[in-house]
Amino acid sequence: MLDVNLLRNQPDAVVAGLAKRGYALDLTDFSAWDAERRSLLSENENLKAERNRLNKEIPAMKKRGEDTAPLMARLKEMSDRVKAMDERQAQLEESIRSFMLALPNLPAEDVQAGGKEANQVVKVFGQKPEWDYEPQNHVDLCTKLGLIDYERGVKMGGNGFWLYTGKGAILEWALLNYFVETHLKDGYEFMLPPHLLTYECGLTAGQFPKFEEDVYRLTEEGFRFLLPTAETALINLYRDEILDESMLPRKLFAYTPCYRREAGTYRASERGMIRGHQFNKVEMFQYTRPEDSTQALQELIDKACALVEGLGLHYRLSKLAAGDCSASMATTYDIELWLPSMNEYKECSSVSNARDYQARRGNIRFRRAQTKKIEYVHTLNGSGLATSRLIPAIVEQFQQGDGSVAVPEVLRKYTGFDVIR
Repeated sequence: MLDVNLLRNQPDAVVAGLAKRGYALDLTDFSAWDAERRSLLSENENLKAERNRLNKEIPAMKKRGEDTAPLMARLKEMSDRVKAMDERQAQLEESIRSFMLALPNLPAEDVQAGGKEANQVVKVFGQKPEWDYEPQNHVDLCTKLGLIDYERGVKMGGNGFWLYTGKGAILEWALLNYFVETHLKDGYEFMLPPHLLTYECGLTAGQFPKFEEDVYRLTEEGFRFLLPTAETALINLYRDEILDESMLPRKLFAYTPCYRREAGTYRASERGMIRGHQFNKVEMFQYTRPEDSTQALQELIDKACALVEGLGLHYRLSKLAAGDCSASMATTYDIELWLPSMNEYKECSSVSNARDYQARRGNIRFRRAQTKKIEYVHTLNGSGLATSRLIPAIVEQFQQGDGSVAVPEVLRKYTGFDVIR
């Protein structure tokens, strides 16, 4: 959620900032609601103060034998007026809150305006692989090598699901072990959060109310939904809490399956594991002081890049334009793997800085040790990493002429084999 004072005091800057996303902000209703609310607040406080003053006169009037009926009638009118203003004030506050919750985050100052066409490639690692034979696509390779059973996965879960089998399951788990071991070595704390979350979790993360239809919802016990990413859980760890400054930065990571409805149509080229309803991911997360979040963002980017580089995969790092960043994020960088069979890059990690946007939605603050001042934390997240596009990239980039696939060296201690035949 944005700071309401920005909308009041710097409306032109907010309009211009959101325009970078292609978001046309109209503040007409907000300004009217806010002006009426503040006027009511002042009038209501004055009326309550006067009512309290008059209430104190009643005992003295009774003691003097004076008739209190006119004053009691006046106090009744004042109470009715206070009640009406309280109700109207609550309505206005709810309208303002709903309006504020619907607004996306302001893009950072150095983020380009526009959509995907304005994304900037800032780094390329390695070279596109070349072969002196016709390479195979990951679906055929995974099927022939017995890594993935696509047909039976669909039989079990429907379209958008797959089944890891044999060495495919071992390779998947090796990736997760590699990620977990690396994050532990880097001093991050391991978390295993619930997979079922409450509505407040989605609201704090910034996914609700706009993207409620993108999650799998359970209605038997109120609003519960399957987490689309561990970020949605980790951002709620300190919801409605005030942290000591000494706790920051708080560096966490979590492993979970991720469940997404992925509304919309699948492109014919996005076969196999490129886009699915369930996939495994290790998520990095940080809570920081405001002045530390830019450095924390770079740390998360470097960590995600190092994981991919450790696998030896060719990728590029792109800084997203404002319109391609998710609604909650001020800055986002994507790590995109090269998929030879598709002749394009596919994102396997997004690393983002939400600044204080999520913290305001979840009322997550910290107390300065020196000044005792209470401020909102900054929150950051990054995939470290998601596996569903890594295995396609591994089997395609490391395929060999005899139809086998070389296992990245960093994974061999987990798999127990060097080559998949």
